This record gives sequence, C-alpha cells and structure tokens, in this order.
Amino acid sequence: MVEELILILFILFVGSFIQGVSGFGFGLFSMGFLPLFLTLKDSTLLVLALTIAISLNILFRFFRCINWKNISVILIGALTGRIFSFYFLNTYGEMDWAKKTLGFLLIAIVLSLLTTKRETNSSMLYKNPLLTIIIGFIGGFIGGVFAVGGPFFTFYFLMRYKEKNHYNANLQASFIITNAFTLTLHGINGDYNSSFWFYLLPGLCIIWIGTNLGLRWFEHLPRERIKKLVSIIVLLSGLVLLTSS
Repeated sequence: MVEELILILFILFVGSFIQGVSGFGFGLFSMGFLPLFLTLKDSTLLVLALTIAISLNILFRFFRCINWKNISVILIGALTGRIFSFYFLNTYGEMDWAKKTLGFLLIAIVLSLLTTKRETNSSMLYKNPLLTIIIGFIGGFIGGVFAVGGPFFTFYFLMRYKEKNHYNANLQASFIITNAFTLTLHGINGDYNSSFWFYLLPGLCIIWIGTNLGLRWFEHLPRERIKKLVSIIVLLSGLVLLTSS
C-alpha cells in the first residue's frame, strides 16, 4: 500500500509539473498510469478534482486576464458534453475501443496543429461559433469520461490568444467550471468512495509543489515553445493510449 501510494503521488507530481509549465497535461499524463492502480472511474474523478486545485493555483496569478464573454461559447458545448459523459462513464465504464479512438484523435489534433496555419484556424473559430461549441462538446465529453479533454481547449485558446497569460487564464477557468460541474453530478449520484478520499488529501499537497515548480518554467518560456511542448505531450499521450489499450 505504501509503495502504491508513493507511485501514485509521483505520477501526480509529474503531471502537475507538466500542467504548470504548459497550462495543461495533468490529466493526459496521470490517466496514462493511474488506471494501473485504480479503477477508471476513481482515476477520472481523482484527476478531475485535483485539476481544479491545480487550475485555481495557476489562475490566481492570471485571474484578470479572463475573458468571460469569449469562454462562454465553448463552455456551452463543454457542459453539454459533460452531461453525456456522466451517463457514459456510469453505464459503460472502461472500454478499450474508446481509448484507442481517443489515441487516434489526439494524434490527429497534433498533426492538424503542426500542418495548419494559425491565422486560418483563428479566423474559423472567430466566425463560426458552432465550430467552437462542437470543439467544446468533444472536449467536455472526453474530459468527463477519461479526464483528458484538455487538448481541445488548449488548442482552441492557443489559437484564440496571442498573449500566453490570456491563453492560460481562460484555459484554467474552463477547466475549473467544467470539472466542478462533472464532480457535482457524480457527487449527487454518490460515486465517491474511500479510495477517492484517501488519495485526494496527499494528492493536494504534492500537486501544489509540482504546479508551482512548473509555473517558474512557464514564466520564462515563449509562447511558441509552449505550443511545441503541448504538441509533444499530446502526441506521446495518444501513442500511450494506442499501445496500452
């Protein structure tokens, strides 16, 4: 039990450091390993709860950069997706084909980001709210089931904002709202058990350390370097999902 706790805390530390550096990645990294020790549902709920704590820590520095009007559109799709994901997770649980599909999808996102001009993507997002809602729905659904919906929001806000602090602030605000909504649904349904609470409390301490160390790196990294780091994280995560399913 002690060895397992140490391994889980190490996973959470590395994931929180990645999120501190890039603005996301905690769920992507953690969900690649936590299901080896916990059930899919326990892993998802733990990551969603800890992501809120990480995002609050990051958002504390950039709160004034939030544009509530802009994020409201993507949140419409994201919260709708979280409702569907709630029923999917409780009804079907862990499904190998879904993980493989997610792996292919993440890799496709990276390839699209690297081969498409930023200006074209930004114009499409600004002029087509429906596309933004669809992105939010997909990210919200996948985030609610596997706690790895971050890439969809990350790429959206990377294309939406040139200034990295605005990108980070709106990204974290989206994570907090969508995750709190999902956790509330599962709380009403009585889905939390002793395992969740056992790992949550020490997890909160370790992610605080990891996030703050990552934030020190974030302050010195240019936006394009962050973009490349995000792409590498997503690509590796997609490959892990494909090979581990």
